[in-house]
Amino acid sequence: MKPRLLAALSQHPLEAGCDEAGRGCLAGPVVAAAVILPAGFHHPLLNDSKKLNHRQRELLRPVIETSAVAWAVGLVSPAEIDEINILRASFLAMHRALSQLMPQPGFIAVDGNRFVSYGNVEHSCIVQGDSQYAHIAAASVLAKTHRDAMMETLHGEFPHYNWNRNKGYPTSEHRLAIRKHGASSHHRKSFTLLPAQQNLEFPE
Repeated sequence: MKPRLLAALSQHPLEAGCDEAGRGCLAGPVVAAAVILPAGFHHPLLNDSKKLNHRQRELLRPVIETSAVAWAVGLVSPAEIDEINILRASFLAMHRALSQLMPQPGFIAVDGNRFVSYGNVEHSCIVQGDSQYAHIAAASVLAKTHRDAMMETLHGEFPHYNWNRNKGYPTSEHRLAIRKHGASSHHRKSFTLLPAQQNLEFPE
């Protein structure tokens, strides 16, 4: 049995957990979620989204959304990623999620080792925080499930990339499709889509 996830780092009653999904993808937005959970929240399945399967994540999503004191999702488009770089885009997506929270958090717990301060709100970065803290795990689940849903919608427009399966990640299937069909408007031009960027055409 896995140990119960921790509730918070601070004493503030409105502590938000924050995480992102899609940083390493070749296509689609980077998506972040921010979640404030009620005191005492627990779900036996809740964990880092990467340690859960699709069914478990989809089961948890409505539980988190209906139980949370507040939750929100923010995204940064491929064009914005190309303009400001993926690290800054990840922070911007988190800020966009945090800005939508009502009420606003008094403390922010962020998965990872870097973050750009959100206003004057105190924050702390936790490496592998999504496998240690419930609100960060909840944010990881929402970021992942919302982004996956976006990529499945985009798959309907660009079925040859099989984004319903690879979700924009650099699988061999995805790279072969890029080689055959070229890059779409949803691909990140600043990323190495193929070795040496061979034979790619970007739409205007």
